[in-house]
Amino acid sequence: MYVPENMKMDSTEQTHAFIDEFGFGLIVSSDLTGTHLPFILNNEQGEKGVLYSHFARANPQWKSLNGKEVLIVFNGPHAYISPSWYASAPAVPTWNYTAVHAYGKLKVLDAENTLEVAELAVNKYEPSLLVEHNVLTNEFRDKLLAGIVGFSVDITKVEAKLKLGQHRKPEDQKGVVAGLERAGDHDSTGLLNYMRTKSIGIGSD
Repeated sequence: MYVPENMKMDSTEQTHAFIDEFGFGLIVSSDLTGTHLPFILNNEQGEKGVLYSHFARANPQWKSLNGKEVLIVFNGPHAYISPSWYASAPAVPTWNYTAVHAYGKLKVLDAENTLEVAELAVNKYEPSLLVEHNVLTNEFRDKLLAGIVGFSVDITKVEAKLKLGQHRKPEDQKGVVAGLERAGDHDSTGLLNYMRTKSIGIGSD
């Protein structure tokens, strides 16, 4: 991924926080096969963190990936930016976005560790299911586990980009903020909220 110096995420902590927030990623293998999966990051393992997820056993992609390099793409907020929103002209239309590309070597896990990976995901998104077994019973869980294959990816390289108009003049940034507010659609609102939360690309006096 092309990442200009002024659009790089500042730190490993920021990158990890991004993956934790936008953990539904696309894993791509060398044959350009891709699968969309939820990932859980353990930022205390490995040099750059370790990602965990699982494939459906019926998905053939996992069968050739043990020990192989993969790319996992995480997308954050994004939206169209109109040149009419800038205070200065001429200008061109563009798209502002946030993304992290994580590279690493995949390891297929055994049944016991696959269970742990599944429980990590449940614990993040709905921990009550691990306590209240009336919905996710042990018997039903074990049946489902037979149909999945857990894996880990030891991250070796990360490319992380924030293209939020931070390179524009403050008056242009303010125009983008106003334009996103007027647009009001899901993508525009999500991008604007993220920019405000991170204090990036919103203009200053």
